[in-house]
This record gives sequence, structure tokens and C-alpha cells, in this order.
Amino acid sequence: MKAIKYALFSLLLPVLMLTSFEVSAVEPSEMLKDPKLEARAREISINLRCLVCQNQSIDDSDADLAKDLRVLVRERLTKGDSNEQATDYIVDRYGEYVLLKPRMGMHTVILWFGPLLLLLLAGGYIYMNVSSLAPATKKSAKVAELSGEEQAKLDKLMGSD
Repeated sequence: MKAIKYALFSLLLPVLMLTSFEVSAVEPSEMLKDPKLEARAREISINLRCLVCQNQSIDDSDADLAKDLRVLVRERLTKGDSNEQATDYIVDRYGEYVLLKPRMGMHTVILWFGPLLLLLLAGGYIYMNVSSLAPATKKSAKVAELSGEEQAKLDKLMGSD
């Protein structure tokens, strides 16, 4: 009986996972009547970070500040701003941190290329240390021949006659 329950559960779980959907925090009172403007507002708000939740977009957050930002974006769009102008307005007020995907610029170069630079430096450091530890090749190694006297001492120490 348990086996049947586990089999049904294992079949039902993927179906439930595939039918799950994302729930937005946007309230009906916030939505614009024009579907094109509402779609633009959603596109902008998906890319703006909730400053309270920090790892959610304002579109997904229930925080009061996120609601205020959603309303502000919609106000800017109804006043005739483009998507970029509305986003820039929010960024000017709250800083670049409000963007979930930071913009490429001189002030964010270290953010974008820092990990790659660290990886290259670490790889170079490891390469330099490992290559210096590698055994010397026969060409570079000079093998000294033992003299007859040294060979006799060695044989005596090794116990061979």
C-alpha cells in the first residue's frame, strides 16, 4: 500500500511543479486600464529591486515601498515617459542598487570583470607555483658520477660486496 502511495506521489509531484505559476504582488487597484502601458509597467517593475526585500523585484514584493515604487512607475508612464526615462527616474531617486541587473559602466567594471580577473590571477599563481615544483627534466638535471672511492663507500654502507 505504501508503495502505491509513493508511486502516485512521485507521479503527481512533477505535474504539480509544472502547473505551478508565479504570483505577482501587483494589486488590481494599481493596474493601468491601458493593457500596453500595464505591460510596459510590468516590464520595468520586474527589473527593479525591492529595497526592503532586496532579492525580489518590486513586481513580486508585498512591501509598502515596493507598492509605492510600482505606483510611481505607472505614474511616470502615464505622464508619457519611455521605459528608460521611468527607470532612470527611479534610479536617480534610489541609486543604481535598485536595479536587479546593474548597468555596465565605469563605476561597475570591477563588479562585472572582478571575478574573471581574480580567477585569472589565481590560475597564474597556481601555474607559477606548480611549475616551479615540477621535477627537473634530464636535460636540465646534471647527474654526477660517483668516483670509485665513493662507490666503494656506498657499497660498504649498503652491505653489498
